[in-house]
Amino acid sequence: VKDLAKALAKQCVVFNCSDGLDYLAMAKFFKGVASSGAWACFDEFNRIQLEVLSVVAQQVLSIQQAQNERKKRFTFSGTDLPLRANCGVFITMNPGYAGRAELPDNLKALFRPCAMMVPSYAMIAEISFYSYGFKDPRTCAEKLVGCLRLASEQLSSQDHYDYGMRAVMAVLR
Repeated sequence: VKDLAKALAKQCVVFNCSDGLDYLAMAKFFKGVASSGAWACFDEFNRIQLEVLSVVAQQVLSIQQAQNERKKRFTFSGTDLPLRANCGVFITMNPGYAGRAELPDNLKALFRPCAMMVPSYAMIAEISFYSYGFKDPRTCAEKLVGCLRLASEQLSSQDHYDYGMRAVMAVLR
């Protein structure tokens, strides 16, 4: 979402959700997003408590209805706000982790699902090596990814070590 917003020259605010988030804080986000036309991406959205998610569903629905009706102004949580129709609300979820709630059906219906998968680091590295003019980019990419894989398997597994995509891109730069 951040990369798409950047490509479209849209302001995108990413917020890492937690179980301590309440509907009043979410309302403040939504007010700002709706009136500014920015995008908001709520990461780990399903960490929010179920009671809060039901209120959030109504908040998102009111913004979407105002957008569908092409309103210039609308009332949100008792406040009259200008509505920039190009605002957007996005969520990310990791459903398999402990402490995560299943989204209520009325909230699920407001978002379009998009499944993600782990990218091929070797292919990304190979294309980057091609763009830099390397003579044998496939071999270089295989060696780079193999080296980082070995590092992740044999070196410390502490959280602050990253041998994934960030490491690939750091080496490529």
